[in-house]
Amino acid sequence: MHNFKELKVWQKSVDFAVKVYSATKDFPMEEKFGLVSQMRRAGVSIPSNIAEGCAKTSGKSFVNSLEISLGESFELETQLIISERVGILDSEKAIEMEKELGEVQRMITGLKSSLEARS
Repeated sequence: MHNFKELKVWQKSVDFAVKVYSATKDFPMEEKFGLVSQMRRAGVSIPSNIAEGCAKTSGKSFVNSLEISLGESFELETQLIISERVGILDSEKAIEMEKELGEVQRMITGLKSSLEARS
């Protein structure tokens, strides 16, 4: 069992989830139950699954939680792209967020590979 709060990937993904909330607060009201809701849920799910994985007693279970977290990150990346394409997310902000999300994805993948190598 790991202390999830000490993991840099968890810390960075929590910071990113906060940015998702900030970025979506100015989305149109009609997107409240659409993209806003989906993006916020995916953003929160990334660090939440990392934390859940830390509670698992086996490396294989932790890896599974990281795979779910990674999947949520790609879902969120898709939603960022759609938000930009429909004109509700500034292109510059979208590029910045996609870059930061890519870093989180690489960190998750690295942790996952590290755990798999120990198995």
